[in-house]
Amino acid sequence: MVQGVTSGAGKTTLTAAICRHLYRKGVDVVPFKSQNVSLNSFVTDDGREMAISQAYQAWASGVEPSSDMNPILVKPKGNGLCQIVLRGRPWKDLGPGDSTAEVIEELRQQVMRSFEEDTLGREAVVMEGMGSPVEMNLKDKDVSNMWLAKTTRSPVILVGDIEKGGVFAGIYGTYLLLDEEERDLLKGFVINRFRGDSTILKNGIEELESRMGMPCLGVLPYVRFTAPQEDSMDLDRDTSPGSKENDVRERWMKDLDLLLQQWEGHLDWAGIEAILHSSR
Repeated sequence: MVQGVTSGAGKTTLTAAICRHLYRKGVDVVPFKSQNVSLNSFVTDDGREMAISQAYQAWASGVEPSSDMNPILVKPKGNGLCQIVLRGRPWKDLGPGDSTAEVIEELRQQVMRSFEEDTLGREAVVMEGMGSPVEMNLKDKDVSNMWLAKTTRSPVILVGDIEKGGVFAGIYGTYLLLDEEERDLLKGFVINRFRGDSTILKNGIEELESRMGMPCLGVLPYVRFTAPQEDSMDLDRDTSPGSKENDVRERWMKDLDLLLQQWEGHLDWAGIEAILHSSR
């Protein structure tokens, strides 16, 4: 499972990249993100709705998108009201104060049903968290981060965005706010969007590795590429040859393959694969 120090840290891209790497090695892999907040949805072949990011990750895995890869899609409607799309179908609108214990329990049950359907018979599952795993005011309502990691006993990689600054504090602060069981699942961290010579980070990385007792799995260079924008893309469902969706899909996968080339030597694939094998 890839979790982030913040929203926009690079979870979606890193998850897609790991899926793509495994797929190119012949591994039967699928993505999973229990909850996503996005106005930009994708309609599957069976007419169900899911977030475009998980469709992107499915294509990276060489499989067709399924709403079970993203069982909860939250679509903001304004004034704090959100439509909940549950397992591909509109469920209900929720506003402030509506996320009761009963609602959270129902969502968690549906997440696990989708997880079981999505992962049945697969060799590998690469999950993505949502936002930060240590939003302390929301932990009792968690359906997408450490609750899911603990329920599925999935090892976690934490990713932080250095471009915004404060990446060492963000990674270590996240670690400190996790409880002991959650820390046991955390197996490494990645620093994303670095510009320049990464050797200048050496002392800071070694300090983090010593304090947290786990390795840095990579310092990823800043790379410009095309990928889904969760709130600004609108794909046509015409699947005929040369359609907009096919063109977009082909461009995204080409750019993801180029991204993997530019990340070569910057990401510890052997370490990531070892973490994956340890969870089997």
